[in-house]
Amino acid sequence: MAIGALLVLLGIGQLTWWAPPETVTVSVPADAQSGPVTVIDAGAKEGDAEDIDISVQSEGTFTLAVGRASDVDAWVADAAHLTVTGIGEEELATEFTEGEETVPNPSGADLWTSEETADGSLTHRWLDPGEGEWSILIAADGETPAPTAVSITSPNDTATPWAVPLIIVGALLLVLGVALGFTKPRRPSRDPAAAGTRARARNEGRRGPRGSSFTAHPVRPLAALGLTVALGLSGTAAGHATGTEPAAPSGSAEAESAEQHPVILETQLERILASVATTVAEADAAADATLLESRVAGAAASLRTANYSVRSQADEVAAPTPVAADPVLTSMIPTGSEWPRTVVALTQGESNPVPQALVLVQDDPRSNYRLTSSIQMLPGTTFPTAGTPEGLQMLPVDGGEELVASPEDAVAAIADYLTKPEGRNAATFEPNSFADAITSFQSDVVADAGNDSADITFTHKPVPEHTRAISTGDGGAMVFGYLDHTYSSVPEGPGDSIALEGTVYETLTGEESTEEGIDVRYGEAVMMYVPAAGSDQKITVIGAAQQLLSAELR
Repeated sequence: MAIGALLVLLGIGQLTWWAPPETVTVSVPADAQSGPVTVIDAGAKEGDAEDIDISVQSEGTFTLAVGRASDVDAWVADAAHLTVTGIGEEELATEFTEGEETVPNPSGADLWTSEETADGSLTHRWLDPGEGEWSILIAADGETPAPTAVSITSPNDTATPWAVPLIIVGALLLVLGVALGFTKPRRPSRDPAAAGTRARARNEGRRGPRGSSFTAHPVRPLAALGLTVALGLSGTAAGHATGTEPAAPSGSAEAESAEQHPVILETQLERILASVATTVAEADAAADATLLESRVAGAAASLRTANYSVRSQADEVAAPTPVAADPVLTSMIPTGSEWPRTVVALTQGESNPVPQALVLVQDDPRSNYRLTSSIQMLPGTTFPTAGTPEGLQMLPVDGGEELVASPEDAVAAIADYLTKPEGRNAATFEPNSFADAITSFQSDVVADAGNDSADITFTHKPVPEHTRAISTGDGGAMVFGYLDHTYSSVPEGPGDSIALEGTVYETLTGEESTEEGIDVRYGEAVMMYVPAAGSDQKITVIGAAQQLLSAELR
């Protein structure tokens, strides 16, 4: 009964006063060196644990941002930083890397899937926003040292597998003890012969080797079994409670490098598009190109800047098509870890009669995505199936081995076709309304009787630095290009002139006619589908945008 009570007490103790704590908190060592950035590596998080809390203490304002492990490493680059690499028994394992003493303020960067800004303290629940490995970046303003008072609270191993067995075995022993207390003892025999026999047996049992003797003590089998179980179970339970080892940290960027994940999540894309649309709307309302700089670049910036300039001189010029952030009809988000990165979103807002393709480019890890093309789809066209993220890749513009034409050759071909509609590239493209409108306009201008005394030329030239290409799910590619279109009209001989009266060109030049000639420039953004090599399909122009850039007298 005593052994049973002891076992029950041990079992109850493991479930109550000896029970391990539900959570364990470990912190960065107090003497850890600091830099402008503190990184909590993916190795500090065990598997898919969803109840890990990170606490940060700081004397000022700081930002905590979550990003892919490889992206965080790319953003940190050569900056000095403290890295939390894993969780030890008593403190967090850390490494310090020497480097640059200042970095840009990470707050608001598109690279992060989420971020929080706090003043003084913050507790963040560490949840992976998607597949792959994720790290956490902590920084102040990029110039002052980042907080290093960081602690991680994670669930403890509270399992007590021997508690219930101890209670059960102890209870059984208590019941056996009580039962033995009511068992009737056996009476000794009154037969002298039998008594003598038992006495001789006892005397022989005491005699040991070489005539020695010892006194034998009877052992109760049940009591011995109970003591063995008690020692064995309690010893095993103690070993379980003290035998825990910290998890070894895993590599972050190295482990993820073998996997391919979308460069941004859908939630990031929505946030980026909202920021771009807001910036563009503000710039359009003020007709101020300087407001575009943070979120618009490339062909999109050129077309809108020209529109603002032309509209300031000619009221009859229409405002540019608004940029719609939502709804997102489809998107092309490639995989990979290189920069620059290009993402395409097809949206259609209330003010857009047809869907528009928004091309977003991130030049480097510390830059935000900027709109480089805003192209409306042509009537009757279909946006190609993007395919799975694993199948989408940025393509080199000069590589065309897997396509019917390289991206840069496709852009050059459409420029040549618009310049010479009857030339060698006439059969390269599927019929489309954009090419029809351009070539019809050019033919009408040349055939106009009022232009008989003018030498008229049309040229369309590709601007190579604005060419982008992303693979599609069927082996083809979406190609985005930009053309510089010049419409020149020069009098054929002395005394001839070009009439400008009543046209927007009169408004822009301030002249009713010119005897020297005029050059009118347009910017043309195009979106094309280029089939895979070996396909019988022609290149298809899916979308286009045109903007009057300038009109200058010669």
